[in-house]
Amino acid sequence: MEDAEKRHRVGDVASARQTANMARLFVAIWPPDHVLDALGDLPQPRDQGVRWVDREKRHITLRFFRDADADALIDVLDHAELPSATALLGPSIDVLSERSLVIPVRGVDELAAVVGQATRREEAPKRRFYGHLTMARLARRARPQRSVGIRVSTSFAVNRVALVHSDLRPDGAVYATLAEWPTH
Repeated sequence: MEDAEKRHRVGDVASARQTANMARLFVAIWPPDHVLDALGDLPQPRDQGVRWVDREKRHITLRFFRDADADALIDVLDHAELPSATALLGPSIDVLSERSLVIPVRGVDELAAVVGQATRREEAPKRRFYGHLTMARLARRARPQRSVGIRVSTSFAVNRVALVHSDLRPDGAVYATLAEWPTH
């Protein structure tokens, strides 16, 4: 399959890297609307120090890069054979690293491993892959008692992965999808 047929370039890589050659990027799975609707129906208690993530920012990160060349990542992912997967979310919201409320995600480990292998020449990952979808960020001394343990059970077929640029701003990160690839 030709690269142009395989990849669907969404954003402008050059505009995502306006000030430098390197950018804050991640490879992600964007959940479909029916999953985002189900997550939106979950309670969002007003626990102290809990800031819920907006619907349009909810994703599953397969690999994160602090500083990476978007063109180089697009090139290697154009040649990667991305396996199909089914993302299984649940069983409940939990705390990750004392800074996030997440929903564990099973079923995407092989896909994450392929992405990791294809992008291994970029910076080394900081930690082992743990599939999750972040629902909320936690401030220091947060008390998420009512939020932790909320039951979740949903799934979806992963049809595409995306390379996303993350622009950190004072009011939060702004995400722009630069390119997408189908799974097989």
